[in-house]
Amino acid sequence: MPNEHIVVVEDEPDILEVLRYNLKREGFQVTTSLDGAKGLELILQKPPDLVLLDLMLPGLDGLDICRHLKNNSRMQHIPIIMVTAKGEESDVVLGLGIGADDYITKPFSPKELIARVKAVLRRGNTAILATKNDWVDIDGLSIDISKYKVMLHGKEIKLTASEFKLLHYLASHPGQVFSREQLLDHTFGSGVVVVDRNIDVHIRAIRKKIGDDQRYIETIRGVGYRFKELS
Repeated sequence: MPNEHIVVVEDEPDILEVLRYNLKREGFQVTTSLDGAKGLELILQKPPDLVLLDLMLPGLDGLDICRHLKNNSRMQHIPIIMVTAKGEESDVVLGLGIGADDYITKPFSPKELIARVKAVLRRGNTAILATKNDWVDIDGLSIDISKYKVMLHGKEIKLTASEFKLLHYLASHPGQVFSREQLLDHTFGSGVVVVDRNIDVHIRAIRKKIGDDQRYIETIRGVGYRFKELS
């Protein structure tokens, strides 16, 4: 039975209770907050294994909290699932783009909630270990798993945890084409209950951060993506 610690930040008491109840029933340790600022304080005081974070919060909203955590070297490894009433792609892209690992849209079923939480926790525990190469160095791009660092032509590139895992997996298999489903399974753990467009969002974010060197990752139309074989 799981015993990971999860912080839930949600300003609707009824939804907060549903989240708390179902997580505790699965054996998770749960700390809750109805307020964004207080929720961030709880996270900083005792870093959890995962954060369930409502997008719309009074005062300090979910996006602000997410940015704060992902810009903190001590906290950036903590996986975040955004909980939102907004299902439009723009909101999903924004949340994933600033570092959230997944999202769930209200209303949701308890079964879906637990499946997503377990999948995201499993990603963090197994994704990096599943790859064979602790160090990748290809044509100016260096990926060091031991330091969780990406360097491009001597300059450090800041990636979210999900972006790091995805880039590392692709770079560890240059020339090999992966479907979106395969990338979800290999880099984030099998049985992940997320949509394929999550991969597209992460790929776009990686390409934006590496700028002129977008050539590293190729889109194979109708199939997926591959890391280009470079001489």
